[in-house]
Amino acid sequence: MLGLLARPARAASLLQRCASSAAAPAARGHVKIVEVSPRDGLQNEARVVPTATKLELVRRLVAAGATCVEAGAFVSPKWVPQMADSPQILQQIAQQRGVSYPFLVPNDKGLAALLDIAGPRGSAPGQTDEIAIFTAATDAFARANTNCSVAESLERLAPVTQRALDAGLRVRGYVSVVGGCPYQGDVDPAHVGAVAKALLDMGCYEVSLGDTVGVATPAAMLAVLNECTRHAPVERFAAHCHDTFGTGLANVLACVDAGVRTVDAAVAGLGGCPYSPGATGNIDTESVVYALHESGYSTGFDLAALARIGGWISEEIGRPNGSSAGRALLAREAKAQRDAQKETRARL
Repeated sequence: MLGLLARPARAASLLQRCASSAAAPAARGHVKIVEVSPRDGLQNEARVVPTATKLELVRRLVAAGATCVEAGAFVSPKWVPQMADSPQILQQIAQQRGVSYPFLVPNDKGLAALLDIAGPRGSAPGQTDEIAIFTAATDAFARANTNCSVAESLERLAPVTQRALDAGLRVRGYVSVVGGCPYQGDVDPAHVGAVAKALLDMGCYEVSLGDTVGVATPAAMLAVLNECTRHAPVERFAAHCHDTFGTGLANVLACVDAGVRTVDAAVAGLGGCPYSPGATGNIDTESVVYALHESGYSTGFDLAALARIGGWISEEIGRPNGSSAGRALLAREAKAQRDAQKETRARL
């Protein structure tokens, strides 16, 4: 850090490289980022976030390069009041060509409510072409989250998935607590693989492996991935890492190096889980994008724009910005602006 501060030209060069890296050629291929901040990032906020703010968050993320934004959830407002306006979000999204806006759907009732608005094959304005379903790697977490066992949750999800597929929607699956459960403790990677296989077999095009508690290490995530790839190619799996113990970014990079090409992240590190005591936010999109770009991967994101979005949404909801990369970029940008203002005044 001292060396960087002592070389302002080098610091400016680094900032410029960060800001423009979305356009740089990728030597190691493309990694898709699923931006989950409007749903997973905001669902646990105690103060209700205005619908207009959520819509603006989605709009800004797409403008910064997002091609998949998880926009809301058709869940019971009694249990997740923050998602009560998801029908309005679905109706009002300013849809952009080439961008998916999946909504989390826990059961047939939620899917019916979504289809009432979107129609079959997303025929209505502001439609979505994708839903997400979820289960867990342990019965204890599944019961805390959905009041049923893992097997029962899979049995419930099968007809939901089939109905969604019949309506022309793509279906993405989540498996929670793959790296450790707040109620049960250690999780058997082979069991995660079996649950992931069940989701793929019922029609999910991809399964996101969620370290919901944020306790996993790279070795633990790779053990889970190894078991999952016994059943399907690595490209069918995504990494969804929380950063409770500071290992989120390391876990993401380990999965990417192992062949994963989809990563879930939330701008400003927004998030947490109401059914996972102590869990902090998702790994922040800014750090993921910075690390991937610097490692030779492309994401399509404008990192400087992402940092500004993180600062903006953090102010909007009244919480600290959880992205270290975002805070660093904003601080450098602010300093550059101050220096420019001083230079202008000196010329007057």
